[in-house]
Amino acid sequence: MHIVAACALISNPTGEILLINSPKRGWEIPGGQVEVGESLIDGLRREIREETGVDAEIGLLTGVYSNVKAPTKVIFTFLGTYASGDLTTSPESSEVRWVKGDQVMALVIHPAIYDRISDALSFTGQVVYRVYTTDPYTQISLQNI
Repeated sequence: MHIVAACALISNPTGEILLINSPKRGWEIPGGQVEVGESLIDGLRREIREETGVDAEIGLLTGVYSNVKAPTKVIFTFLGTYASGDLTTSPESSEVRWVKGDQVMALVIHPAIYDRISDALSFTGQVVYRVYTTDPYTQISLQNI
């Protein structure tokens, strides 16, 4: 059984990127586990709203990531755009902020999250598929699909 999760690189009209500071992983893009009975996109929208207070339009898929260390996870990363709402923290986000695109990667310390955000920022239309393990982070394979 896999845990299914989704996250999104959300941009606002000025091109800034929405980041949350997670107590577990540091700075990352919003997202999380899809609940039973939810579609992938509905679950992603819910997670974004819960973690940031923002509603977002979800766009293109940029990457699929398989963490093969138990509990195994499949994580989908999308692009998205700000629709409405005011930034709000939650138990999953000690800080929420809009960050200039050229400053995003300097804040991210978790290697799997770094790869997901880097792939989304450099997206040119080709979806990336990465397989990895964590503790320590080790990439097993990388391909375009």
